[in-house]
Amino acid sequence: MENKGTVNNGEASTLYRNYVLGMLTLVYVFNFIDRQLLVILQESIKKELHLSDTQLGLLTGFTFAVFYVTLGIPIARFADKGSRRNTVAVSLGLWSIMTACSGLARNFFQLLLARIGVGVGEAGGSPPAHAMISDYFPPEKRSTALSIYSTGIYIGVMIGFLMGGYLNQHLGWRMAFFVLGIPGIIFSLLFYATVKEPRRGATDAATVATAPYSMGEVLKVLYSSKTFVSLAFGSALNVFCLYGLLNWAPSLLQRLHGLTPGQTGALLGPILGIGGGVGSFMGGWLTDHFGKKDKSWYLKVPGYAIMLSIPCAAGAIFLPDTYLCVACLGLVALLQGTYLGPALAVSHSLVPASMRALTSAVFFMVINLIGLGFGPLVVGMVSDLLKPALGPESLRWAMSITLVVGFASVAMLFSTAKKFVKEVG
Repeated sequence: MENKGTVNNGEASTLYRNYVLGMLTLVYVFNFIDRQLLVILQESIKKELHLSDTQLGLLTGFTFAVFYVTLGIPIARFADKGSRRNTVAVSLGLWSIMTACSGLARNFFQLLLARIGVGVGEAGGSPPAHAMISDYFPPEKRSTALSIYSTGIYIGVMIGFLMGGYLNQHLGWRMAFFVLGIPGIIFSLLFYATVKEPRRGATDAATVATAPYSMGEVLKVLYSSKTFVSLAFGSALNVFCLYGLLNWAPSLLQRLHGLTPGQTGALLGPILGIGGGVGSFMGGWLTDHFGKKDKSWYLKVPGYAIMLSIPCAAGAIFLPDTYLCVACLGLVALLQGTYLGPALAVSHSLVPASMRALTSAVFFMVINLIGLGFGPLVVGMVSDLLKPALGPESLRWAMSITLVVGFASVAMLFSTAKKFVKEVG
């Protein structure tokens, strides 16, 4: 017997499925508004709180990532047993409150605690959402649905950069945290009131009721899958490049191109939002289209896209013209953003329905710890090390690390495509 507020197989109309997908995507928009808001504000925060680039890297990457990935596993485990809808709603409310609290910080330690709170809240957002989407949409539509959900990343970045840059310049960075944090609290109540929990495995061809798997059993299944292990690490290297480049892009434009916070947000917001959103959607659509005949295309499509992104990243880092730099950043977001929907669809195809939230959590643990955790931090540390010799140019050369890592990501994704074909037949 299903709990009240749960949708049984066949009850959810196409309209309602799409509504739920839209609501989950909006939750993800709030996720990235709150996560990336600090990035557009970091130069102003650095000046007021007297921070180093290494400290900025800790705030925008490593510290957030450690708590995000550490708590993601137990929260996803809880969601696989209980209500994923409730988990998402509570998580959204918590990280929105902590985003608003970031505006109260008076020193590095206080801001660090607030960012830890945001990481704790966001740990419960995506894995349950991924599992819900996989139970609302059948396998042949799943990559597209997950990619539509993933566009929330870039819509959130666009809103966060546009609004954050504007509010920072006119009202200060503290007010930006307040203004953009509070709406998520209200939206969490609307989400809880209107979204229903889907039955686990509702859209799979044949489902058998099973008791919840233990964490050890899930980890054993994932570790035994050569596809999953290779995919997780290949994706992590791409995320290292994505965050290592895009998290420092506002600082690059303000330090080396002389832009104000408002100008930076106005340029980066739309170009990254539109570029990344289109790339995320196209990644899912193309892989669902070509993957019907050859499943290796689920990973070849993002592999080719990331390969094309490397010269674009070089242009963004080294071209002296501001508009060409920003255009290259948009292409990087478009091309590197193709990976997430297909990667999640592949991961979910390797496990039973009742393992999907935890599978997403493990996948996110790897990509965020390596990519989000170390991408911004390594760039910040190298920038500080090179600063005595190169001055402001140190940031440019520190960001160039992402070019080398990008080639490694491409190689691993093509290797994973072969493993995936062998594993699923």
